[in-house]
Amino acid sequence: MRPFFRAAALCFLLAAAPVSAGAEEGMWTFDNFPAAAVKAKYGATIDQAWLDHVRASAVRLAGGCSASVVSGQGLVLTNHHCVSDCVQSLSTRERDYVRFGYGVAAKVDERLCPGMQAEILEKIEDVTARVDRRAGGGAGGFARARDAEIAAIEKEGCAGREATHRCQVITLYQGGQYKLYTYRRYADVRLVFAPEFATAFFGGDPDNFNFPRYDADFSFLRLYDGGRPASTPEHLTWSTAAPKAGELVFVAGNPGTTERLLTADQLRSLRDFALPKALIQFSELRGRYTRFAQESPERERIVNGDLFGIENSLKAWRGQFQTLSGDAFIAAKAKADAALKARAMADRTLSASIGDPWAEIARAQEARAALYDSYGLLESRAGGGSDLYYYARTLVRAAQERARPNAERMREYADARLALMEKGLVDTQPVEPEVEQLKLEFWLTKVREYLTADAPATKAILGTSSPETLARRLSTSRLGEAAVRKALWEGGLPAIQASTDPMILHVLATDRIAREVRRDYEARVSGPTDRASQAIARARFAIYGTSTYPDATFSLRLSYGTVEGWTYQGATVAPFTYLRGLYERATGQEPYALAPSWLAGKARLDLDTVFDISTSNDIIGGNSGSPLINARAEVVGAIFDGNIHSLGGDYGYDGAVNRAVSVSTAAITEALLKIYDKPEIVRELTAR
Repeated sequence: MRPFFRAAALCFLLAAAPVSAGAEEGMWTFDNFPAAAVKAKYGATIDQAWLDHVRASAVRLAGGCSASVVSGQGLVLTNHHCVSDCVQSLSTRERDYVRFGYGVAAKVDERLCPGMQAEILEKIEDVTARVDRRAGGGAGGFARARDAEIAAIEKEGCAGREATHRCQVITLYQGGQYKLYTYRRYADVRLVFAPEFATAFFGGDPDNFNFPRYDADFSFLRLYDGGRPASTPEHLTWSTAAPKAGELVFVAGNPGTTERLLTADQLRSLRDFALPKALIQFSELRGRYTRFAQESPERERIVNGDLFGIENSLKAWRGQFQTLSGDAFIAAKAKADAALKARAMADRTLSASIGDPWAEIARAQEARAALYDSYGLLESRAGGGSDLYYYARTLVRAAQERARPNAERMREYADARLALMEKGLVDTQPVEPEVEQLKLEFWLTKVREYLTADAPATKAILGTSSPETLARRLSTSRLGEAAVRKALWEGGLPAIQASTDPMILHVLATDRIAREVRRDYEARVSGPTDRASQAIARARFAIYGTSTYPDATFSLRLSYGTVEGWTYQGATVAPFTYLRGLYERATGQEPYALAPSWLAGKARLDLDTVFDISTSNDIIGGNSGSPLINARAEVVGAIFDGNIHSLGGDYGYDGAVNRAVSVSTAAITEALLKIYDKPEIVRELTAR
């Protein structure tokens, strides 16, 4: 499945001001971690050896999650919801691993997760000066020159090592820095163990983003190299004991996207049209999925993952919208913008070099509003999450773009990015025609509704067909077959042009419109915004240096905090839940119905074992699966959620109430031994 549905009153430390050395706010890069602040506050020594060890144990999973290596044989800990697509892909009508869980008796039985790739960061190199030398001229020229140089850097960085490595230039501080991240990549990732969905998501949507929680949201994968379990001498030590209240803990993971460095004008755009439209459309889409799932047990099975993702996104967006809805938040951000601008303008040299980037961003918001619907429906969200549409567009564009020089391609089709793209295309994955029809029909309906029936783009896409008729026809595409996709990928442009597949033909006939919308958006919105944001970043560096952390970019970060609950409106929440509470909360009715294995195993459990943990670590979506680590570099939990107060975490952090939620390794160990009878996994985890 494509990661289409993935998605995470506050007293914020605004991004324009330097972060206090004592604050626990921050998703810090490994080459700029505030070790001195941690030493001063907690007395813990986080030296380079510690950082290198943790970095080499942290894993980024394709699809938007994090993980960690926890044995010398490539065993990886992550969340169940991070492998749910894999579990669903391996399931059949006869064997529903989502419902009943997945486990194997021996390594030889571990099965490939289609489309999954794992990456471990090996090296960070600053390439800012090189990118800046090439990126110049107007907004459009800036973006093209920047992307061309980034493509060249990525290709050179991994030249000759493409089979085992991936090079990616990470944009930090809104373009203030560019860093080349070199990853060791593993294309062969196999499923080892996953509990039942009811166990991993006990409490369902009512408990989501809340605490207390009673979720065993964990799973295990294994990295393979050359067909054998990978040798991973750098791995975290497994702790069978839970941390103590008040203990210092760290989260090493890949937070997806934060927007704490946005200007007040950009936040107003999110508040005024981006978030409201997302909430309206996804609320309707949830209704369609819910109705579909109610029609039969099999339909419920095949849309379970998508429906979970929609509900998760809706809850997160509601929290973000609530954060931005009050006048005080954006007013405070505008005040901070003005303070930074005043200091920058007071420096004649600095002001002469940057101009007025705040005004440039404000102008770009007008264009963003005008292009928002067309860009979203025709380009960034085209296809409505349909796998068939994704395959067709990727195959068509890849064939066209690979015929061009590397520096002239769309950024996502640069040579350094093709290996992961190819894996996602050629791995065998189930595609459900009925679900495809649902997604396509909804998307086509929204194209007609938002762009109007008379718009040239709508006429080109629908022709004389209704959304329902066209969706049915496109859903007959054979691109659900991996062999068909592989042949088209390897055959290149001649194979694409000779194809009679309905979805390929549709994309060939309509992609020109999407490309035009994209070029317009880049020229009027993203190009000017990127150039202006980089200028603001230069001002911020000149005034504050690197005492602040960059916005999250789904690249490796380290946050620190403590095991603690919180107090809100007079009610205090404790930092731990216990296995005993799971049984007290169970009602036998969804979503509080226990899996049969947990009902049968209750008498064997130590019910006083710490189950889930609340900590003050600064996290966001993408941190799912991240290891919770103590100062001894032992893994004591796996992050799987944040509390309801953290939903505004895209825009800021409030140390009083923002909390991360983890499942403890103590509870995982207890479950593996006494519920699932997996002593071999525990032996591997605890081997020294």
